[in-house]
Amino acid sequence: MGLRERQKASRKRAIVEAASKLFKDVGYEAARIDAIAELAEVSVGTLYNYFRSKADLLLAIVSLEVEEVLHQGQAVLEEEARDASDAVFRLAAIYYDHSLVYLTKEMWRTAMALAIQHPDTPFSDRYRMLDAALAQQVKDLCAALRARGYLSSKVDTDALGDVLFLSINGLFTAFTVSSEMSLDELKDTVAVHIRAVCH
Repeated sequence: MGLRERQKASRKRAIVEAASKLFKDVGYEAARIDAIAELAEVSVGTLYNYFRSKADLLLAIVSLEVEEVLHQGQAVLEEEARDASDAVFRLAAIYYDHSLVYLTKEMWRTAMALAIQHPDTPFSDRYRMLDAALAQQVKDLCAALRARGYLSSKVDTDALGDVLFLSINGLFTAFTVSSEMSLDELKDTVAVHIRAVCH
């Protein structure tokens, strides 16, 4: 990557991080584009060269979050585990533990709502692609566990991965809409689900 490309990537990252901080501090709805630009130390015009709207910025934050957890999750696929449920839980814990690094529950709710309310938009398409990438990682883990003998050779790892991801994702959605559920409670609940499926 040349100097110009590195500078553009650095500027884009600074804008995304500034948006994440401001969305956390004042809320998505209250955050203003000019305040994000000021925090990122760029002009409003420069910000709009990278992102067309606050929704685009929110999607970029979600993308950053998912890309980082996918990278971290890859290590679980390569490590030895005590058993299948232990490996799946470790992957889910990575997803959950990282979920509030760049986003708040309110930001997640907003992103989910935008994806649902506007299903035929680039935002929704990208959101579904990110979900699909996470689901594929769970399926890949199931395939790796079957190959190592932690799961029966008769197990359909794609179907099992889908079931596990639906549970992991569904519980995360419940977590984002609950003001009382803690991250520890979320992980305790998913552990029960995973043990029930990976016995």
